Amino acid sequence: MDSALSDPHNASAETGGPANGTTRPPSTPEGIALAYGSLLLMALLPIFFGALRSVRCARGKNPSDMPETITSRDAARFPIIASCTLLGLYLFFKVYFPNKSYTGSVLKTWKTQKSKKGKTAAIQNPTTRDNHRFPFEIFSQEYINLLLSMYFFVLGILALSHTISPFMNKFFPVNFPNRQYQLLFTQGSGENKEEIINYEFDTKDLVCLGLSSIVGVWYLLRKHWIANNLFGLAFSLNGVELLHLNNVSTGCILLGGLFIYDVFWVFGTNVMVTVAKSFEAPIKLVFPQDLLEKGLEADNFAMLGLGDIVIPGIFIALLLRFDISLKKNTHTYFYTSFAAYIFGLGLTIFIMHIFKHAQPALLYLVPACIGFPVLVALVKGEVTEMFSYEESNPKDPAAVTESKEGTEASASKGLEKKEK
Repeated sequence: MDSALSDPHNASAETGGPANGTTRPPSTPEGIALAYGSLLLMALLPIFFGALRSVRCARGKNPSDMPETITSRDAARFPIIASCTLLGLYLFFKVYFPNKSYTGSVLKTWKTQKSKKGKTAAIQNPTTRDNHRFPFEIFSQEYINLLLSMYFFVLGILALSHTISPFMNKFFPVNFPNRQYQLLFTQGSGENKEEIINYEFDTKDLVCLGLSSIVGVWYLLRKHWIANNLFGLAFSLNGVELLHLNNVSTGCILLGGLFIYDVFWVFGTNVMVTVAKSFEAPIKLVFPQDLLEKGLEADNFAMLGLGDIVIPGIFIALLLRFDISLKKNTHTYFYTSFAAYIFGLGLTIFIMHIFKHAQPALLYLVPACIGFPVLVALVKGEVTEMFSYEESNPKDPAAVTESKEGTEASASKGLEKKEK
């Protein structure tokens, strides 16, 4: 999981410069301010709208829009799983393929030796420092990035379609021929039948899917930074909307664990930044700090990992639903945590600009997003209510049964009152 905010000064040096080896011209103050401000704005949009949509998602009855609830056990395991994934990607890109041109020369030499000897052998390349084996051409970095591009091409189209669907519905005429469809996959039969996929959609969703496919083809062919950001914003908004924490304690566990994860992998090693710049996928938002000089073809980027948006975002969305559960017609904790996020990310950008080094954004976001709402709860005397607030998993059969029983009980009580 990419969760680092990268300084465009460093990014320009590490992501490559002109072919002749000369360095890029220094960034202008206007360009840096535009890049930082745009990243901040792009981070706020999916959090705000994703939190609002998470409320409707929690109340909705559409099986295809049911949220995925994160428990305390999931939260405790997530930093470990993320660390293993991140380290695996780093070893793959940095150790197995330390240099793209070197890999190509090894592959070429291996093909020559194989054609002569008919088998794979250790390669002694005079242009390299040591012996290597290159057993499978399919595992070259270009092929891997192509597979990843196809994977995120499909995911990005689905995420972007789901994101724009509510907005696009306002533009369809009243007499638009809209038909309902359902994609259902089940496993087993009879009482043991289990739903694997249950997705409901209509003709309007298919139109949104077609529009999203245009962006997908653009990203697949050009890898343009605008297409990357459209997919990144869609992933972020969907994550905030559909990933729900079951209580505030679980949120503190998740944010606390990823706080340590982020600090270690950014300050302790170069793993996080290396993966972020080697991984050709829309897992980060980017904005060129040389946009004013080069226009849309700018190539010197500042970047913000999606983890810095989604992880605090699902906690902020939880506090919005907690606000609504208090039934006081105020969104105190939501606005407090939202302002805390702005403060934390702004502080990250400021410190990164001062020290000219990539920063683990969660180092500043986690204390702000947890500390500010807890302080407000202490002042208002609502700490107990905050930490006792619990959300059930709508996909959990037990929770569904309890919900049905509660509905039936309330209905029977209403009937009894009418009879009396």
